[in-house]
Amino acid sequence: MIDVAVDPDRAEVAPDASNSTDRAGELINALAALPEGHPSRPRLRERTIEAWLPMARHLANRYAGRGEPVDDLFQVATMGLIKAVDRFDAERGIEFAGFAIPTIVGELKRHFRDRTWSIRVPRRLQELRLAITAANNSLTHTLGRAPTVADIAEHLNITEEDVLEGLEGARAYNSTSLSTPASGEGSLTLGDTLGGVDAEFELAELRVALGPALARLDEREQKIISLRFYGNLTQSEIAERVGISQMHVSRLLTKALAKLRKQLE
Repeated sequence: MIDVAVDPDRAEVAPDASNSTDRAGELINALAALPEGHPSRPRLRERTIEAWLPMARHLANRYAGRGEPVDDLFQVATMGLIKAVDRFDAERGIEFAGFAIPTIVGELKRHFRDRTWSIRVPRRLQELRLAITAANNSLTHTLGRAPTVADIAEHLNITEEDVLEGLEGARAYNSTSLSTPASGEGSLTLGDTLGGVDAEFELAELRVALGPALARLDEREQKIISLRFYGNLTQSEIAERVGISQMHVSRLLTKALAKLRKQLE
């Protein structure tokens, strides 16, 4: 085990030394040396986390100004710090800061990747968007011009279709309010331009399916259906037109409609 100068049973962080790197290092080493289940471990863990909070805040501040509240970023960084404290193994021979910083930064990057998209998209597209953005910045500097889709595809060793898919997915990163003015006068909003439910779409689909079903009726049934529903004639008027009784028209109409329903099921 590592020899430390901190007595775990009395480990405290003095108010005037809470930001001391040396003190924080002593605490994490003492915690690492303390066996699991030791009665002093919970208190020492708490004090260790408190001692390293300034580093978490510093890393969180590096990501400020990117659309996320600083307090939220600090909470994310703190969660990363807690993970680092719980997973740190001093016997691996690395300093705690060298282990904790990548852990905290990883949590912050994951937060931006998973939480700041207006519309949820697959993680593959989120990562592709980040790669395309980085490639665009790098190639713009290298080429001295805006890179083409082909340039980015070659740089990332992916297809041009993948680049286009990533660019399309990037549109989900930000959203636009439906209250955004859509006219110069401001009298029309973006929400006003959205269409509503159109029942004619269902009717159009029904008409497409109805054609083949009607073709399976015999000639007289087709004529009666046409006169009733396309000509808007009454059963009596149809009877007079076809030369049969109104009761016979009713029976034929019922039979024909039953055949159509069966065909459309």
